[in-house]
Amino acid sequence: MADNFKASPRSRVAQIGHFVDPAHGAIVPPIQFATTFARDETHELMGEFLYSRYGSPTVAQAEAALAELEGAEAALLYASGLAGIVAVCEALHKGQHMVAPRIMYHGAQSWMRRIAERRGIGLDFYETSDPKSLARVVHRETALVWGETIVNPTWDVLDIAAAADIAHEAGALLVVDSTCAPPVTTRPLDLGADMVFHSATKYLNGHSDLTGGVLAVKSRNALWDDVVVTRKYLGSIMAPFEAWLLMRGMRTVFVRFEAISAAALKIARGLEGNGKVERVLYPGLPSHPDHQTAVKQMSNGFGGMMSLLVKGGEAEAKRFVTSLKLFLPATSLGGVESLAEHRRTAEGPTSEVAPNLVRLSIGIEDGDDLLRDVEQALERI
Repeated sequence: MADNFKASPRSRVAQIGHFVDPAHGAIVPPIQFATTFARDETHELMGEFLYSRYGSPTVAQAEAALAELEGAEAALLYASGLAGIVAVCEALHKGQHMVAPRIMYHGAQSWMRRIAERRGIGLDFYETSDPKSLARVVHRETALVWGETIVNPTWDVLDIAAAADIAHEAGALLVVDSTCAPPVTTRPLDLGADMVFHSATKYLNGHSDLTGGVLAVKSRNALWDDVVVTRKYLGSIMAPFEAWLLMRGMRTVFVRFEAISAAALKIARGLEGNGKVERVLYPGLPSHPDHQTAVKQMSNGFGGMMSLLVKGGEAEAKRFVTSLKLFLPATSLGGVESLAEHRRTAEGPTSEVAPNLVRLSIGIEDGDDLLRDVEQALERI
């Protein structure tokens, strides 16, 4: 093989670390469970690790793979997605200001409201699909612009480049939650974002068997340095076994995402015009108001997330979910199994989601089977 040979990200993530154990020839990286690391006779650390609350070999290997996928200088893994969001919010100080989408992941918004109230941090909201709405709420005290692409659960698409321009003109940083558009299809850092966040539980892992979060930064800055310190003292780092599971899941992220995207597009097209559906919300459809932005930013499929506005109201939407046979009635997304939920019920009394909205996470099952399941459930409402 030529010395200058460089494989694509798809190939490199399939062979994370291009690992071969020199002692045994094993091609799967081992898990290092150690919590503490020894010093030599001069009392210097024998390697780069001190204590597993700060970092460990398996976690570092997964972080390196994620940084490469994102085109980032560095990445940090967390025990949950919300732990990563908390770390970013913790870096803000009294008197500073942040903005976030009006419709977004409800757990993140709940934490932002809590910390704003308790810390004296300004907080305003904007409409994701309207850059003018963002420009109206950003001002000279704004330190952080939080965005989602694509937005859960309406699947509006943030124009990342436009948002970055607005944030940077005000001297703010743009952090993009790209959980539903993983780096196989969208790389926010290449489009102007300063940091990118994922719930690693979702597409990156893809098997519904770990909880985790990741933050990646284009180039280290003061906020990033604060985030590093926060993780160190809160102890919110991902454990080695979960990091190993994450690497296992990431090996198939390209093929999973492509299969899921193809099935989702088939289902979305099949449901347009269905008399029991008021509207199909899916950015891969030309009828979606942000379709052109999605085409510009998503290079490898539109993902598996869609929402249906079921004709009638909340009762009909709930009856639709309970009538599904193949979809599982559960909260989460991005796994190999297809899930459905009445989103307002999941979000609780503060939800701003329409009462007739049902969120679907498409898995890797046969797309025709999934479409037939949705159609038969709609016939029952």
